[in-house]
Amino acid sequence: MNAIRPEKVEATETETVDSNLAAVTEVEAGIRDFVRNDIAYLRRPATTATEPALDASAEATVTNVNSLIQRVAGTSLAEIENLISELESLRDLLHAEGQRVQREISGYAQLSQAAMKSTRMIADNVTQWKRAADGLRNS
Repeated sequence: MNAIRPEKVEATETETVDSNLAAVTEVEAGIRDFVRNDIAYLRRPATTATEPALDASAEATVTNVNSLIQRVAGTSLAEIENLISELESLRDLLHAEGQRVQREISGYAQLSQAAMKSTRMIADNVTQWKRAADGLRNS
């Protein structure tokens, strides 16, 4: 039989976690390098007449980052607006359903009261008939 040893499973899981951690660390290092090298100049004060203007590659990078941010923000805003619209329509639906349920309950209460009145009238009539029948038998 091929039984899996717990030591072997733990070693495989540890290796997987280590490789995932290494990948995450590598991505984070890449992001840090990008921020330091490619967009760090954005944190500097605006250029004055004595400072040189940004070179073309830096401006292209700024443009690319700005367009990326606008696309991500635009998509997020569109999704948020769509969600708000869906929630508003759901609120309207729930409000309408609440009113419908209130009408149904009111109708049920009226029907129940009418049924109780009818039952009471029938019981009273049956009682009167029973008394009349008992009176005829006793006479």
